Amino acid sequence: MLHTWTETPYRPANKTSVMDVFSQPICLLLFSFFACLWAHGVVTLNDAVIVARPGKLANAEQVAATVLAEEIEKRTGIALSVTTEWPDNKTVIALSAQTVPDEWQRAMPAREEDGPSGLLPEGYRLVVDIHPSLPPVVWILGADPRGALYGAGALLRTMTWSAGNVTLPADLDIVTAPEYPMRGHQLGYRDLANSWDAWTPEQFDQYIRELALFGVNSIENIPFQDTRTSPLMKYSRREMNWRMSEICDRYGLDYWVFAPADFDLLDTARRDEMLAKLEQLFDDCKRMDAVFFPGGDPGDNPPELAIPFMADIAELLLSRHPEGRLWMSLLGFNPAQVRYVFDYLESESPHWFGGVVADTSGPPLLELRERLPEQYALRLYPDITHNKLCQFEVIWWDPAYTVTLGREAINPRPAEFAEIINWFAPYSDGFITYSDGVHDDVNKAVWSMRGWNPQVSVRQMLVEYARLFFGTEVAEDAADGILALEKNWQGPLATNGAVDGALMMWQRLETAAPHLAGNWRWQMNLLRAYYDAYTRRRLLYETQLEEEANAVLAAAPARGADTTMAEALALVRQADTQRCRPDWLSRIEQLCEDLFVSIGLQTSVEKYHAANGERGAILDYVNYPLNNRWWLEDTFEAIAALDTEEEKLAQLHQVRTWENPGPGSYYDDIGNIAKSPRTQRRIASNTDPEKRSFPTPTFWWWGDGMDPRARLSWQWTMNWPEALVYEGLDPDARYTVRMSGLGQFLLRINGERVSQTVERVEMGAFKEVPVPQGAIKDRKLILTWDKPLDEAHLNWRHYSRLAEVWLLRSDE
Repeated sequence: MLHTWTETPYRPANKTSVMDVFSQPICLLLFSFFACLWAHGVVTLNDAVIVARPGKLANAEQVAATVLAEEIEKRTGIALSVTTEWPDNKTVIALSAQTVPDEWQRAMPAREEDGPSGLLPEGYRLVVDIHPSLPPVVWILGADPRGALYGAGALLRTMTWSAGNVTLPADLDIVTAPEYPMRGHQLGYRDLANSWDAWTPEQFDQYIRELALFGVNSIENIPFQDTRTSPLMKYSRREMNWRMSEICDRYGLDYWVFAPADFDLLDTARRDEMLAKLEQLFDDCKRMDAVFFPGGDPGDNPPELAIPFMADIAELLLSRHPEGRLWMSLLGFNPAQVRYVFDYLESESPHWFGGVVADTSGPPLLELRERLPEQYALRLYPDITHNKLCQFEVIWWDPAYTVTLGREAINPRPAEFAEIINWFAPYSDGFITYSDGVHDDVNKAVWSMRGWNPQVSVRQMLVEYARLFFGTEVAEDAADGILALEKNWQGPLATNGAVDGALMMWQRLETAAPHLAGNWRWQMNLLRAYYDAYTRRRLLYETQLEEEANAVLAAAPARGADTTMAEALALVRQADTQRCRPDWLSRIEQLCEDLFVSIGLQTSVEKYHAANGERGAILDYVNYPLNNRWWLEDTFEAIAALDTEEEKLAQLHQVRTWENPGPGSYYDDIGNIAKSPRTQRRIASNTDPEKRSFPTPTFWWWGDGMDPRARLSWQWTMNWPEALVYEGLDPDARYTVRMSGLGQFLLRINGERVSQTVERVEMGAFKEVPVPQGAIKDRKLILTWDKPLDEAHLNWRHYSRLAEVWLLRSDE
């Protein structure tokens, strides 16, 4: 196959020399100059001329030469000229697609079958052609117009550059084509997005161009859904809808729209209103390749109503954009409704239908692939933008991150997403990812490059990304710095000393490359490095304060409950009055301001107009308590109101020993990777990226993340852990299992059901079950839980769930 990366130069025996293009003699001085350069293994492009194929060209090929010239100038200050005439005695970057002009034929780097006609769709060949006595030629030969644009992108990702200088390896020879025909990202211009609502058409143009440099061929907008207007919007949604269509047309990319019916389709007035809006959209847009109609989220219409509505949309679409198609996801459909859709496709074979979109909780991919008629495609819709309460959660994320960074933080996860795409994509024809801002920019690059070549290494992708956006000198170190940020999120934060190392790495890069201070991608990496390190330092500091407060409470019997409660509160409140690392906090605040200015990133609801706290407002949560001071304030207030000192002391003893119940007893904070040593868990994501086959914590988001003053351990729960395993117990002691959480706790001890009651427990209350005599004769105990069977009628947020488990020893 041709879609391979050739590491050694390609030199066919019958190759024709570039000499044939030129008629005048070449002087010895010119020969010596170029021979010296090539001897060092590089070709200098500082004085090159970009030669484009003459004549009327398709948009992608026409813009490719312009993109190449403009992007080189932005990085190096070198303004390369673009022409259709072959120059004399100049290094040439020759760009062509589909066919090569006759006057270029004798200068081709290979046999005709190795030129554009021998490439797979959207593929290209990028090769440096050298003759010992003539200036070199860099050939960008596309299989089609898009291939020419992608070849230009490959040159930009491959070149070595700095101010005033740009070179390529002299032995460069890449022959490649994409593995998957559909490679795209959703860029919805709406208030909910954490950056795009602040953008201009020019910013969208640049960003879409940059995505195309990594091989993207599809962009999906959200033209109507989420009707709120943002104070940051400089353009109406209607105008931006057609502007994005024009941008896609300019680069020869497919333009999609996400158009849910988030109303009852039996409501004929709203149905007609939606059709009228779509008709206007189709009239406005220069290009419209596909309309994605989700079966659910949002929307809750059965296929019996959805499919006729899609047919009406198709009639409007095809009359204006004959090549356009309708796509559908099956999210929320029950098995009978899924069967209805496939029966319809099989029997009717609608010509307007493009394919099925595989969504997060629809039928399994294998089932979709097997049941979908051959003429239709299967597209993935992966969520690359969220970190929790989503399709691809960060597995066993430390809770200190979940309450500060939340769902939509800056989230480079290159190694994880490289595995995920290779797991799911082979079932599909490609993907358009779900994204709600630029915070997932690295993830977009990874999906784009792995969608092109599933074998490209993670580090190679990051080096190309960093070389393109940061420069050759820092590319290797910046790639490692991005990998380090992903590692920051793995395992318990308190014991992850590499977090401080990642910050040191980015601080060194910051010092070494001051010219990148205004680069928004650079700013995002710096922000994450500072934020992670600040969160870890706060976690250590605030945990220590709570431990000191518990030590004070131990003196309550001698010094009095009210006195020790006041002293304990003063200690834990030092987290608010005496900040740790205020210098790091100041840097975080400045970087948030810089990112709002540079790219419109909204890291605060009040300050930067984020849609809500979940939408990347990490600045609002940068000092969210990492100890239980809010809960302690409320708990101490309730204890102070008790009638007797004995009652107060009993309650304070429980508070003080909550996580340290004494010798021979055990405590597990079930959803906290740092405080659940007896909880069995699987960490690897490469065997089940969606974590469907094994339980993981749910990290809750109550009252926009700020209202609950609940104990921290109640804000992450499980339904249910695989098991809790205790080793080395005393067979002569008596034990009690105590549990906290919500709902029913159907406990099994060593496989035997011991909890038959079904009463529900409220969050914060305890349920205790004695361990039967003889259950630990082998000094081992295994706890498991049955899933309650009577909760199908409940919303998933109200399902039973476990927060904490104690094994309490009693020698009485």
